[in-house]
Amino acid sequence: MDPDKPSFFERISSLLLREPEDREQLMQLLHSAHERKLLDADALSITEGALAASEVSVQDVMVPRAMIEFVDIDAPLDKVIAQVNRTAHSRFPVFDDNRDNIVGILLAKDLLRVRPDRPFNLRDWLHPAVFIPESKRLNVLLREFRVSHNHMAIVVDEYSGIAGLVTIEDTIEQIVGELEDEHDRTQHSEPEKIGERKWKMPARTPIATLEEMFEIDIDEDDVDTVYGLLTKLLGRVPIVGSTAVTRGLRLTAVDSAGRRKKVSTIVVEPAHVEGVDETEQHEDHTNGAEEASHDDKDSKDKHD
Repeated sequence: MDPDKPSFFERISSLLLREPEDREQLMQLLHSAHERKLLDADALSITEGALAASEVSVQDVMVPRAMIEFVDIDAPLDKVIAQVNRTAHSRFPVFDDNRDNIVGILLAKDLLRVRPDRPFNLRDWLHPAVFIPESKRLNVLLREFRVSHNHMAIVVDEYSGIAGLVTIEDTIEQIVGELEDEHDRTQHSEPEKIGERKWKMPARTPIATLEEMFEIDIDEDDVDTVYGLLTKLLGRVPIVGSTAVTRGLRLTAVDSAGRRKKVSTIVVEPAHVEGVDETEQHEDHTNGAEEASHDDKDSKDKHD
């Protein structure tokens, strides 16, 4: 008798219990349990997220470099405090000379212990930075976060440049879904008229909606939303206060949401210029927006 061959009892038990042999069968079993109301929707979603974590890399969930709030090692205390208040983040990568040279992590709560009557040196308040590759799997990273008690890691590319950052919240969100904190705000889901031909609209508003509201043709095949249009005009990720003009319309980012402070609301209105007819206004402002975009990129390149 072959000792490796399962016994009759084992084969019958396996058939009756239907033990999953791979991930696909396991997912089918979970969905079957959900359909039979043995597992609620939230538990199913969390389980699916936990199983998927081993197949998702850091690169898929990280905050990209363009959206990171860096702090300059030479920044004075008042400027650092202003940046903390503006962004409401709890941790900041600190760089020296250029943004590929991260020298540590600043915890916002540590600033509460700074005495204004004493000289301030940011280096005295830094915590060691943890660097990880883009290819690291989320389940491995989550285990490392738990063991090391770190909440943030700097993601580097194959050339050792800074590609982004990832937090413990990013890894947990992959499993349980989007997390909101006390700084997140409820956003309107539909465009809201706030003046004569002036609209406040969600960043995800389709370009087609914008074209219909203002009776124009945007003619941008590679963008689908108002946010995408503003991003393309600027040549970078927009922040609150970013503005650009195209087709006689001015787009201004006015609000943000979520821990990453991604632009969530954009005001769209006609861009009027006195003494210039509508055709000239369209051309002049479009060119001006493109020039501003190049200036922004040049400034960013110099800062980097």
